[in-house]
Amino acid sequence: MADSGTRTAGEEPITAAGHPTHVHDFHQLLYAPLGRITVTTPDGEHELASPLALWLPAGTPHSARFDPESLVLAESFDPAVHHLPFTRTTAIRLGDTVRRQLLARTRGADAEAGDAAMFAALTCARTRRDARLPLPRPTSEAARTVAGTLIRRPDDPRTATEWAESLYVSSTSLRRAFRAETGIAFSEWRTRVRLNHSLELLTQGHQVGAVAAKVGFTSTNGYILAFRRHFGRTPGAWAKECAERSAE
Repeated sequence: MADSGTRTAGEEPITAAGHPTHVHDFHQLLYAPLGRITVTTPDGEHELASPLALWLPAGTPHSARFDPESLVLAESFDPAVHHLPFTRTTAIRLGDTVRRQLLARTRGADAEAGDAAMFAALTCARTRRDARLPLPRPTSEAARTVAGTLIRRPDDPRTATEWAESLYVSSTSLRRAFRAETGIAFSEWRTRVRLNHSLELLTQGHQVGAVAAKVGFTSTNGYILAFRRHFGRTPGAWAKECAERSAE
Protein backbone atom coordinates (compact mmCIF):
# COMPACT_ATOMS: atom_id res chain seq x y z
CA MET A 1 0.00 0.00 0.00
CA ALA A 2 1.09 3.59 -0.43
CA ASP A 3 0.21 7.03 0.85
CA SER A 4 0.18 10.49 -0.74
CA GLY A 5 1.69 9.15 -3.92
CA THR A 6 5.20 9.04 -2.52
CA ARG A 7 5.79 5.61 -1.00
CA THR A 8 4.86 2.02 -1.78
CA ALA A 9 4.60 -0.61 0.95
CA GLY A 10 7.73 -2.70 1.22
CA GLU A 11 9.74 -0.39 -1.05
CA GLU A 12 12.10 2.55 -0.69
CA PRO A 13 10.48 6.00 -1.02
CA ILE A 14 9.70 6.97 -4.59
CA THR A 15 9.44 10.46 -5.99
CA ALA A 16 6.18 12.34 -6.09
CA ALA A 17 6.33 12.13 -9.89
CA GLY A 18 6.56 8.31 -10.08
CA HIS A 19 9.26 5.71 -10.51
CA PRO A 20 11.36 4.22 -13.34
CA THR A 21 10.97 0.80 -14.94
CA HIS A 22 11.41 -2.10 -12.54
CA VAL A 23 10.15 -5.66 -11.95
CA HIS A 24 8.57 -7.35 -8.91
CA ASP A 25 8.73 -11.03 -7.99
CA PHE A 26 5.18 -10.70 -6.62
CA HIS A 27 1.78 -9.89 -8.15
CA GLN A 28 0.82 -6.27 -7.61
CA LEU A 29 -2.41 -4.31 -7.90
CA LEU A 30 -2.16 -0.54 -8.35
CA TYR A 31 -5.05 1.79 -7.59
CA ALA A 32 -5.42 5.57 -7.31
CA PRO A 33 -8.44 6.51 -5.18
CA LEU A 34 -7.49 10.16 -5.69
CA GLY A 35 -5.92 11.72 -8.74
CA ARG A 36 -4.59 9.80 -11.70
CA ILE A 37 -1.54 7.63 -12.45
CA THR A 38 -0.15 6.33 -15.72
CA VAL A 39 1.51 2.92 -15.72
CA THR A 40 3.65 1.86 -18.67
CA THR A 41 4.17 -1.85 -19.38
CA PRO A 42 5.18 -3.84 -22.48
CA ASP A 43 1.45 -3.81 -23.36
CA GLY A 44 1.38 -0.02 -23.53
CA GLU A 45 0.23 2.83 -21.30
CA HIS A 46 -2.56 2.33 -18.76
CA GLU A 47 -4.16 5.48 -17.33
CA LEU A 48 -5.77 4.81 -13.97
CA ALA A 49 -8.31 6.89 -12.09
CA SER A 50 -10.91 5.60 -9.65
CA PRO A 51 -12.64 3.15 -9.97
CA LEU A 52 -10.10 1.61 -12.40
CA ALA A 53 -7.20 -0.45 -10.97
CA LEU A 54 -4.46 -2.47 -12.63
CA TRP A 55 -3.11 -5.97 -12.02
CA LEU A 56 0.59 -6.46 -12.73
CA PRO A 57 1.53 -10.16 -12.78
CA ALA A 58 4.85 -11.02 -11.17
CA GLY A 59 7.75 -10.37 -13.55
CA THR A 60 6.01 -7.56 -15.48
CA PRO A 61 8.37 -4.64 -16.24
CA HIS A 62 6.60 -1.38 -15.45
CA SER A 63 7.12 2.28 -14.67
CA ALA A 64 4.64 4.84 -13.34
CA ARG A 65 3.89 8.55 -13.47
CA PHE A 66 1.77 10.18 -10.78
CA ASP A 67 -0.30 13.31 -11.18
CA PRO A 68 0.25 15.90 -8.43
CA GLU A 69 -1.65 15.17 -5.22
CA SER A 70 -2.40 11.58 -6.28
CA LEU A 71 -3.01 8.95 -3.64
CA VAL A 72 -1.57 5.61 -4.79
CA LEU A 73 -2.36 2.24 -3.20
CA ALA A 74 -0.34 -0.87 -4.04
CA GLU A 75 -1.36 -4.37 -2.93
CA SER A 76 1.21 -7.16 -3.26
CA PHE A 77 0.55 -10.92 -3.29
CA ASP A 78 2.93 -13.88 -3.21
CA PRO A 79 2.64 -15.99 -6.42
CA ALA A 80 3.44 -19.12 -4.42
CA VAL A 81 0.30 -18.56 -2.36
CA HIS A 82 -2.07 -16.67 -4.65
CA HIS A 83 -2.81 -17.84 -8.21
CA LEU A 84 -3.48 -14.80 -10.38
CA PRO A 85 -5.95 -15.69 -13.19
CA PHE A 86 -4.40 -13.08 -15.50
CA THR A 87 -1.15 -13.67 -17.37
CA ARG A 88 -1.01 -10.14 -18.78
CA THR A 89 -1.41 -6.65 -17.37
CA THR A 90 -5.14 -6.42 -16.68
CA ALA A 91 -7.37 -3.46 -15.82
CA ILE A 92 -10.24 -4.07 -13.41
CA ARG A 93 -13.19 -1.97 -12.32
CA LEU A 94 -13.56 -1.84 -8.54
CA GLY A 95 -16.97 -1.77 -6.88
CA ASP A 96 -17.75 0.41 -3.87
CA THR A 97 -17.33 -2.43 -1.38
CA VAL A 98 -13.88 -3.42 -2.65
CA ARG A 99 -12.74 0.21 -2.73
CA ARG A 100 -13.76 0.64 0.91
CA GLN A 101 -11.90 -2.54 1.83
CA LEU A 102 -8.73 -1.32 0.13
CA LEU A 103 -8.87 2.02 1.93
CA ALA A 104 -9.53 0.28 5.25
CA ARG A 105 -6.36 -1.77 4.82
CA THR A 106 -4.29 1.43 4.82
CA ARG A 107 -5.37 1.93 8.44
CA GLY A 108 -4.93 -1.65 9.64
CA ALA A 109 -1.74 -3.07 11.11
CA ASP A 110 -2.93 -6.64 10.44
CA ALA A 111 -3.76 -6.26 6.75
CA GLU A 112 -1.95 -9.48 5.90
CA ALA A 113 -4.58 -11.46 7.80
CA GLY A 114 -7.12 -10.60 5.13
CA ASP A 115 -4.92 -11.24 2.11
CA ALA A 116 -6.87 -14.29 0.93
CA ALA A 117 -10.25 -12.52 1.08
CA MET A 118 -8.83 -9.35 -0.44
CA PHE A 119 -7.16 -11.27 -3.27
CA ALA A 120 -10.41 -13.09 -4.04
CA ALA A 121 -12.37 -9.83 -4.12
CA LEU A 122 -9.83 -8.16 -6.39
CA THR A 123 -9.69 -11.02 -8.88
CA CYS A 124 -13.47 -11.49 -8.94
CA ALA A 125 -13.90 -7.80 -9.73
CA ARG A 126 -12.42 -8.32 -13.20
CA THR A 127 -14.55 -11.36 -14.06
CA ARG A 128 -17.94 -9.77 -13.45
CA ARG A 129 -20.06 -9.41 -16.57
CA ASP A 130 -20.18 -5.63 -16.31
CA ALA A 131 -16.57 -4.82 -17.15
CA ARG A 132 -17.26 -1.43 -18.69
CA LEU A 133 -14.49 1.15 -18.48
CA PRO A 134 -15.01 4.30 -16.40
CA LEU A 135 -16.34 7.09 -18.60
CA PRO A 136 -16.63 10.43 -16.78
CA ARG A 137 -18.92 12.91 -18.55
CA PRO A 138 -17.68 16.37 -19.53
CA THR A 139 -19.70 19.35 -18.30
CA SER A 140 -19.01 22.24 -20.67
CA GLU A 141 -21.48 22.72 -23.50
CA ALA A 142 -19.35 21.77 -26.53
CA ALA A 143 -17.67 18.78 -24.91
CA ARG A 144 -21.00 17.60 -23.50
CA THR A 145 -22.53 17.72 -26.99
CA VAL A 146 -19.69 15.66 -28.44
CA ALA A 147 -19.88 13.11 -25.63
CA GLY A 148 -23.64 12.72 -25.95
CA THR A 149 -23.40 12.05 -29.67
CA LEU A 150 -20.57 9.54 -29.29
CA ILE A 151 -22.47 7.65 -26.60
CA ARG A 152 -25.38 7.30 -29.03
CA ARG A 153 -23.19 6.82 -32.12
CA PRO A 154 -19.73 5.56 -31.15
CA ASP A 155 -18.94 4.97 -34.82
CA ASP A 156 -19.06 8.73 -35.56
CA PRO A 157 -15.69 9.22 -37.34
CA ARG A 158 -15.24 12.96 -36.69
CA THR A 159 -11.92 14.04 -35.18
CA ALA A 160 -11.65 16.61 -32.39
CA THR A 161 -10.80 19.23 -35.04
CA GLU A 162 -13.87 18.35 -37.11
CA TRP A 163 -16.07 18.41 -34.02
CA ALA A 164 -14.69 21.81 -33.06
CA GLU A 165 -15.39 23.24 -36.50
CA SER A 166 -18.98 22.03 -36.44
CA LEU A 167 -19.52 23.56 -32.98
CA TYR A 168 -17.67 26.82 -33.74
CA VAL A 169 -15.09 26.37 -31.01
CA SER A 170 -11.34 25.82 -31.20
CA SER A 171 -10.02 22.28 -31.25
CA THR A 172 -7.58 23.23 -28.47
CA SER A 173 -10.37 24.33 -26.15
CA LEU A 174 -12.38 21.20 -26.91
CA ARG A 175 -9.45 18.93 -26.15
CA ARG A 176 -8.66 20.87 -23.00
CA ALA A 177 -12.26 20.54 -21.85
CA PHE A 178 -12.19 16.75 -22.18
CA ARG A 179 -8.89 16.53 -20.29
CA ALA A 180 -9.93 18.94 -17.52
CA GLU A 181 -13.49 17.70 -17.05
CA THR A 182 -13.06 13.93 -17.49
CA GLY A 183 -9.41 13.39 -16.61
CA ILE A 184 -8.66 11.73 -19.95
CA ALA A 185 -7.87 12.94 -23.45
CA PHE A 186 -10.55 13.12 -26.15
CA SER A 187 -9.03 10.25 -28.15
CA GLU A 188 -8.91 8.00 -25.07
CA TRP A 189 -12.46 8.99 -24.10
CA ARG A 190 -13.70 8.06 -27.57
CA THR A 191 -11.80 4.75 -27.44
CA ARG A 192 -13.39 3.90 -24.10
CA VAL A 193 -16.91 4.63 -25.28
CA ARG A 194 -16.32 2.45 -28.34
CA LEU A 195 -14.91 -0.39 -26.27
CA ASN A 196 -17.82 -0.20 -23.81
CA HIS A 197 -20.32 -0.44 -26.67
CA SER A 198 -18.42 -3.37 -28.09
CA LEU A 199 -18.89 -5.45 -24.93
CA GLU A 200 -22.63 -5.76 -25.46
CA LEU A 201 -22.18 -6.66 -29.13
CA LEU A 202 -19.67 -9.36 -28.20
CA THR A 203 -22.06 -10.89 -25.66
CA GLN A 204 -24.71 -10.97 -28.41
CA GLY A 205 -22.45 -13.19 -30.50
CA HIS A 206 -21.28 -10.74 -33.17
CA GLN A 207 -17.99 -11.52 -34.87
CA VAL A 208 -14.98 -9.47 -33.78
CA GLY A 209 -14.51 -7.84 -37.19
CA ALA A 210 -18.15 -6.81 -37.36
CA VAL A 211 -18.02 -5.40 -33.83
CA ALA A 212 -14.93 -3.35 -34.67
CA ALA A 213 -16.71 -1.75 -37.63
CA LYS A 214 -19.97 -1.16 -35.75
CA VAL A 215 -18.29 0.82 -32.97
CA GLY A 216 -16.05 2.89 -35.23
CA PHE A 217 -12.63 1.29 -35.34
CA THR A 218 -11.00 1.66 -38.76
CA SER A 219 -9.41 -1.78 -38.53
CA THR A 220 -10.07 -5.04 -36.70
CA ASN A 221 -6.45 -5.17 -35.59
CA GLY A 222 -6.68 -1.71 -34.06
CA TYR A 223 -9.77 -2.78 -32.13
CA ILE A 224 -8.10 -5.95 -30.86
CA LEU A 225 -5.03 -4.04 -29.69
CA ALA A 226 -7.12 -1.42 -27.87
CA PHE A 227 -9.33 -4.09 -26.29
CA ARG A 228 -6.35 -6.09 -25.06
CA ARG A 229 -4.65 -2.99 -23.66
CA HIS A 230 -7.70 -2.12 -21.55
CA PHE A 231 -9.08 -5.55 -20.68
CA GLY A 232 -5.98 -7.74 -20.72
CA ARG A 233 -7.30 -10.19 -23.31
CA THR A 234 -8.57 -10.24 -26.89
CA PRO A 235 -12.25 -9.60 -27.70
CA GLY A 236 -12.61 -13.24 -28.78
CA ALA A 237 -11.21 -14.52 -25.48
CA TRP A 238 -13.46 -12.14 -23.52
CA ALA A 239 -16.55 -13.28 -25.42
CA LYS A 240 -15.65 -16.92 -24.83
CA GLU A 241 -15.29 -16.33 -21.08
CA CYS A 242 -18.67 -14.59 -20.97
CA ALA A 243 -20.29 -17.51 -22.80
CA GLU A 244 -18.71 -20.00 -20.41
CA ARG A 245 -19.87 -18.07 -17.34
CA SER A 246 -23.40 -17.82 -18.75
CA ALA A 247 -23.46 -21.59 -19.20
CA GLU A 248 -22.48 -22.23 -15.57
